[in-house]
This record gives sequence, structure tokens and C-alpha cells, in this order.
Amino acid sequence: MTPITADQPAQVFNEDAWRDVVAAMDRTYSELVDYQERLESQNRELDELRRFMASVLSSMSDLLIVVDKTRTIERAGGAIRRILGPGVTVSEGARLDDLVDPAARAALVETIGQVIRGRAPTTMDVDFTTPDGPAPLELSVSPRLDRRGRSRGVVLVGRPVGELRSAYAELAASHDALQSAQTQLVRNEKLASLGRLVAGVAHELNNPISFVYANTHALEKYTERLERYFEAVQSGRSRPELAALRDELRLEQTVRNLRTAITGARDGAERVRDIVDDLRRLSADGGGEVVGFDLGTTARVAADWVARGTKTPVKITFSGDVTRRARGNPGHVQQIVMNLVQNALDALAGTGDPRLELRLSERDGAVVLQVIDNGPGIPAAQAQSVFDPFFTTKEVGKGTGLGLAISHKIAEEHGGALILCPDTSGGCCFELSLPGEEAP
Repeated sequence: MTPITADQPAQVFNEDAWRDVVAAMDRTYSELVDYQERLESQNRELDELRRFMASVLSSMSDLLIVVDKTRTIERAGGAIRRILGPGVTVSEGARLDDLVDPAARAALVETIGQVIRGRAPTTMDVDFTTPDGPAPLELSVSPRLDRRGRSRGVVLVGRPVGELRSAYAELAASHDALQSAQTQLVRNEKLASLGRLVAGVAHELNNPISFVYANTHALEKYTERLERYFEAVQSGRSRPELAALRDELRLEQTVRNLRTAITGARDGAERVRDIVDDLRRLSADGGGEVVGFDLGTTARVAADWVARGTKTPVKITFSGDVTRRARGNPGHVQQIVMNLVQNALDALAGTGDPRLELRLSERDGAVVLQVIDNGPGIPAAQAQSVFDPFFTTKEVGKGTGLGLAISHKIAEEHGGALILCPDTSGGCCFELSLPGEEAP
């Protein structure tokens, strides 16, 4: 290349070269502007994220401390001042060991080391030092990982143990209150079922008692006749006079009627006894132990009692193997059957030819009782809610909405089930299944 001398004129750029330089400068400036805009946008997002994290940390009701592998505090926040007191200062670069009671320091150091070495997050109780003395905290220790998934330290989240214990105590009290309310609801529903039978019970007791009362009056009259005759015999009246008195008192017919009156009074008293026995079984609290029992007899007693208290003339039939024996609590099972029968009778009110069938069978070792009516049935939209507490299709004041929910729970407690039959082809069918008597 020939060098340029002072006598030679300087070479100048042509017009195309200048355009290229200007274009390159424009591109560079545009890229700088775009970069500046992206940088400002990222700074705004970072500021928003910082403000968001600050607001989250300030609203926390727990203590939050982030430490590195040497237990040096990198970040602290949350409710530190509220938990540890305003006299405790937690700053970045301070040592976590200085905040912990010396007696609990070794255990915390060991736990932090285990979590850093790969142990799963854990929880422990640690006493922190405060001006008012040790403050017991429930401390959650979790690893803090870097981008490559390696542990850089731990995150500590703590809350006062006293608050936890108070919360647990409140939870236990609420649970006990819920159980008590549930028990009371079961009792109230059973009392409501019995209350619906009062009219039928009064009628059932009135008939045999009236029969006994009438026969007692007849016995009193017959006794007076016999007393008159025996007084005449003791007074020494003659045979013809006694014969005439016997005819007058119609003693032969009186003796025959006397036996009939005694038999009738005994039958009436036995009927009252049977009614009282049935009532005693129905009003039992169901606290007895689980036993084997005749489900057919239990269902018949329950259905008969519900039918006595209804004004709907329903034809109730029993079909299938009515001698099936199940295992459970007869008193509780009677309550289920009474609820099912009562619901069926309520649904049949106004039906032209009301019929109710109780069908017993066995399926896979379980005893199955189906309560089938020919009423209007349950709409598909309501079928999913029939076992929900307080759900009822009855008018206000005629149903609590608890009968089926309680019955469903009782069936599950017996190891069985209560379901709404999926396809009844008209009417409604509820199916109760219980373990057989030989089931473990």
C-alpha cells in the first residue's frame, strides 16, 4: 500500500459510506432507547414486587427469619415486634443464636444443619429470648434453595405456642359442641317422630282400656248377684226359695258371662301390655350394644306404629324373606324405618290408591330392606339433596329436614348404607342395607 504524503490530497468518504455510518448510529441509538425502556420497566416491576413482598411480610401474623448456612440473618420480618416484644431488635447481619435461649440453642443448630443437608422441612418448639423472659414458639424450619437447587440456608416461620394451644382448645371445644348439638338433633328428631304417633297411641290404648273398664263393670254386677245368693244360702232359706232366687238372678247365665268377662278383661290388659312394650322399644335411647335381630319384625313394629298415627288409609304389605336377621342396634334401625315410612305416608297423602311395600332380601352377605311407595316420587333435580341436613320438600312446620340425614348417618355407623333407589319406574324407593347377623 502506497502511503499518503503531505503533497497528496486526503481521501474523502463517498456519499454511500456516510449513509451507512448514520444508519448504524441510528440503530445503536434505537437499541439503547429500547434497552433503557426495558430496564425502566423491569425496575418498576421490581419495585412493585418489593412493595408487594413488604406488604405481605408486614401483614404476617407469624415471625419470619431467613438465615444462611452460618445462621447469619439475611432477612427478617412478619410480626417480630409483636411476638418478641418492641425491645428486641432483629437486623440483617445479626446472629440467630443470639435470639435463642441458650438451653434451646443446641437443638436448633442441629435441626438447621439437618435441613440444610437435605432433610425434609420440620417443626420444633424453641424458646426465644425476650426482655420478659423466654418466649416459646412453634418454629417451622424449611430449606432455602438457590437456582441450582442447592441449599443456601433456611427459612424460619414461628408463632407463639400459647396461641396454638388456645386455638387447639377452641377447636376442641367447638368439636365437642358440634357433637353435643348433633346428639341433641338426633334426640329431637326421634322425639318428633314419637310425637307424630301420639294420636295413634291414644287410640290404641283407649280401645283395650275401655274394654277392660266395661268388663270390670260387668264383673261388679255379677259379683253382686252371687253375693245375694250366698247370703240367702247362709241365712238357711229352703230349697224351693233358693231355686226361685237362682232363677231370678239368672245365676247359670251369670256364671257363663263371668268367665267371658274375665277372659275379655285379660285380653284387654294383655293388649295394653303389648302396646306399652312396643312403646318402650320405640322410645329406647339406642344406647345398647350391637346384636343380631330380626329385621322383618323390627320393620313391622315400626311401620305399624307410624300407620296408627296417620290419617291416610294406606295398604302396607311385606314381601320377600321377612325372617332375615341383621346385625346392629334395633332401636336405631327402628328409627330409620319409622322415618322412611313416615316420609312415604306424607308423600302418599292425596294419592288415589296409596300403597306401601316393605321388601326384604339378601345381597352379598348384607340384609336389604326396600321401602317402596306409589306416590309422586322425587324429582331428579332434588334427588342429590335428599340426604342433606335441613333439606325438605314438605311445607314449613311439617318437616325438619333432618330425618333422612340422621337415618343416613345411622346406617353408615352400622356399617351399612341408605340410598335412594336410582330407578323406581314411578313412586319412590329407599333402600337400607345392613350387615347380616353372621358378619364380623
